[in-house]
Amino acid sequence: MQYARKLRKGDKIAIVSLSSGMLGEEFCSHDIEIGVKRLKEYGLEPVFMPNALKGIEYLKEHPKARAKDLKDAFFDDSIAGIICAIGGDDTYRTLQYLMEDEDFIKAVQKNPKLFTGFSDTTINHLMFYKLGLSTYYGPNFICDLAEISNEMLPYSRKAFESYMEGNEYQEITSSEIWYEARTDFSREAVGTERIAHEEEHGFELLQGKEYFEGRLLGGCLESFYDILTTTRYEDEKAVCEKYGLFPEIEEWREKVLFIETCEEKPVPEQFEKEIVLLKERGIFDVVSGVLVGKPQDEAYYDEYKTILVKVVNKPDLPIVYNVNFGHAAPRCVLQYGAMVGVDMKKKKLLINGQSEFIAE
Repeated sequence: MQYARKLRKGDKIAIVSLSSGMLGEEFCSHDIEIGVKRLKEYGLEPVFMPNALKGIEYLKEHPKARAKDLKDAFFDDSIAGIICAIGGDDTYRTLQYLMEDEDFIKAVQKNPKLFTGFSDTTINHLMFYKLGLSTYYGPNFICDLAEISNEMLPYSRKAFESYMEGNEYQEITSSEIWYEARTDFSREAVGTERIAHEEEHGFELLQGKEYFEGRLLGGCLESFYDILTTTRYEDEKAVCEKYGLFPEIEEWREKVLFIETCEEKPVPEQFEKEIVLLKERGIFDVVSGVLVGKPQDEAYYDEYKTILVKVVNKPDLPIVYNVNFGHAAPRCVLQYGAMVGVDMKKKKLLINGQSEFIAE
């Protein structure tokens, strides 16, 4: 795997819209102001790629333009990092313009750059993983840098700061509070605080041993389901199969699988279908353990736990639930291909980056 260097003051960071084009709509103009201000406070220079702000309809109709922005960011040697505006649901439509471009593939492999986002960005992460680049399932522009509270959420701010040189994660612990999803994102709501709750559960070990380790590989459950079925878009499964997007079973061996649910808050019946699909693929037979993200707004919290244990049906496989990544706020960062040691005696994720852990 290629590992991009961390960001330094003075670096340019590209903002791309690879799925939804909402960042280019007037109702997001204040998000741009807030996000740019915060990036500059870190000494970073934001660069909005040419198509990133062209709006929902244009980018929906022009996936090639979305892909071009990503390619151009990799072709530009002055750009050190790339942050996704937000997710969406049709990033897969960019694949043909990326995976069939030899110049882009060479640029990714020769000039690795830090890349971050979550949700439908799972598609991009799996693409980069296939191309040998380690990326970050973590903060995006709208949800995190442009958080409309007066400050970034402290736990999420620490996550973003882990991208800066010298601030790398050593360990991840549970957030002491969690926040409800906002219902008002308007300019009038700028400065209002999110509804916060004390975290009552922390990381929960549902089954299996208290310590396990492996390299991280995963993403959004709904994205996985869409990649492997024709449920959302009739051609998505075929497109993803053409480019070998979903890792083969051997690639999952001894990995730590991380999965989380999106803002759609899938009902338990849908959640079960998604877990069954991974079960049928043999994923749970080969991974060393599973990390499951906190459901947004704690929707179906207990139901999901019951389904996981029932469907996985491997009592010795460690499953850690309620981890702060993905769609629930606040969020941490999980790096594809990085070594993680999960220590549930101390309720910590120990991050060892590119290196293996040394057995005690």
